[in-house]
This record gives sequence, C-alpha cells and structure tokens, in this order.
Amino acid sequence: MASIDKALSLFCQRYVAQCQQQLGHLPADADLVGLASPCISETTAECVFWQPVQREQQADFSNVERAIELTLHEDVIAFYGSQYSADMPAVWHGQPLTLLQVWSDDDFERLQENILGHLVMQRRLKHKPTVFIAAAEDEMQVISVCNLTGQVLLETLGSGEREMLAPTLEVFLSQLEPNPSNTMV
Repeated sequence: MASIDKALSLFCQRYVAQCQQQLGHLPADADLVGLASPCISETTAECVFWQPVQREQQADFSNVERAIELTLHEDVIAFYGSQYSADMPAVWHGQPLTLLQVWSDDDFERLQENILGHLVMQRRLKHKPTVFIAAAEDEMQVISVCNLTGQVLLETLGSGEREMLAPTLEVFLSQLEPNPSNTMV
C-alpha cells in the first residue's frame, strides 16, 4: 500500500508543480466553491485554490466490503484512502481522463455509495469486480482497478469490454501525465 501512497503523492506533486508553472497558481476549481475540504488554501468568489492533503489515518472501507461481501483490493483502498484532493485532469498515453479523488469526508461517503452501486451492477451482470479510479473522455468508459488482479483497465460500462492499460496502479500513476491546462480556471 505504501507504494500506491507514494506513487499518488508523486503524481500530485507533478500536478501542483505544473499548475504553478503553467497557470501561475495552485490548482483551482470553480465547481468546488462552498464545499468544505482540508485541501482549500484560498477561496475567492470565482474559485477554490487547493492542494492535496495527506490523511492522518487511512480511510475505512469496511462498510462497503461488508455490504457487498467482498474485500476491496488494497491498491484501491490506498488510492482513495490516503489523501484528500480535488479531481485532477490528466493524460494517459495521449488519452485525456480525470483522476478521481476524495475532496472531503462527505465526498468519501458519496464515493463509497458509488463504489457499492458499481460493484452491485457488476455482480448482476456477472462481470469480474472492478473499482473506478478515473473518468474517461467517453462517458461510457471508466479507468478502473480489477479487484482480483490489481490491473488498471479501460472499462466500457455495462458491456464487459475491458482493455488492460497497466499491470498495476503504481505503474499507471507513474506514467500518468498531469494536464492542468484542462482545468476550470
């Protein structure tokens, strides 16, 4: 798990550095105005300036695991449970995506509900379980982690179509390119 924490932290450092270099300020998002988070550095009428913040304790996914009777892959737990951050635009081998993150404890509750709903749908369709980590440009596709193997996949929702992008989440994060020019501000 520590390797995922480190890979995510290194990606975030690259993201914040590119924001400062390309935009002249910390990452900013107009959609987050009015939503509390430990990430907020400054709020204006137009946007929130933010930076990732490490959690003091790893987030707990045991309620999701009990509800679906499935142990979540440790990489997923580390990915969503190690920090607070806004979602971050990025590029994977030329393909734009949005890396999903947890903005606050309220957002974490919503994330758990969405993960549970995703896993329930997969079970109904008799698909191998995955947990989404990013939104693709095509709204019918997500980037996900296979709960059985830890591979990172491009998944077409509802179809069972899956393409392996990386053998592990650590490899995926290390090869992901920040794309702050694709932000709201």
